[in-house]
Amino acid sequence: MSKEKIHAAFSGYMALFIIFLLIVPPVIGIVFTKQFLFFILIAAGLFMLPGFVVINPNESSVLVLFGAYKGTIRKNGFWWVNPFFVKKKISLRARNLDSEPIKVNDKIGNPIMIGVVLVWRVRETYKAAFEVDDYVHFVDIQSEAAVRKLAGHYPYDNFEDEGAEITLRSGGEEVNQKLENEISERLEIAGIEVIEARINYIAYAQEIAGAMLKRQQATAIVAARTKIVEGAVGMVEMALDALSKKGIIDLDEEKKATMVSNLMVVLTSDKDVAPVVNTGSLY
Repeated sequence: MSKEKIHAAFSGYMALFIIFLLIVPPVIGIVFTKQFLFFILIAAGLFMLPGFVVINPNESSVLVLFGAYKGTIRKNGFWWVNPFFVKKKISLRARNLDSEPIKVNDKIGNPIMIGVVLVWRVRETYKAAFEVDDYVHFVDIQSEAAVRKLAGHYPYDNFEDEGAEITLRSGGEEVNQKLENEISERLEIAGIEVIEARINYIAYAQEIAGAMLKRQQATAIVAARTKIVEGAVGMVEMALDALSKKGIIDLDEEKKATMVSNLMVVLTSDKDVAPVVNTGSLY
């Protein structure tokens, strides 16, 4: 497989001076001497004109002569090359790909919407120019394919897969690193360097988003209630121990049960409790 090679181009300023000498003095000579042999020099000067090429910073030009790769100019400046060279400009600047969210299936099969941000640039111009047909379009397609493959390896969350240590929603840097490695491997054939790749949007697909939201809310409510009950039991236990140690009131088992019941209702209720004041006996 061929690799990129640097082409040593001729200074454009020197070539411009030579072309000036090949065109201007012969024109003057024709006017004054009527020697039409000067046309040969003028033709040579005109032939050299298409050889100029300007390379801007972080830009390159791939040179091809009759189907044969002759090298790449990476050094910015004003250059002159063989006029028969076909020159193809390739930018070496970093580029952003902010993909639209696409619908994929996670490891469990749930449809989700996922989008990524990719920062990339051309590392090897030969591969970008000749190994793929359109390297920009190639980046788009392979990035989407990498996202689909990544989504199939992890669940969206661990509601249905409780044994999953890594999920798409909470995987963070580990998931992003996996995505970056997958895209880098796919874009290697095109000479593309992946600078950064990360998930920037992830959500359940519209058809199941409502059901999953209710499920998340129910899970959160159950978890909160569990904590409330644990705290309430501890508070009731502390209250009974304090009353017993300080001898404030002597409670039999029936009174204790009534007190525990009332305290649990007050502590675990999700609404304010309206107290009832008993002005008579406890019975």
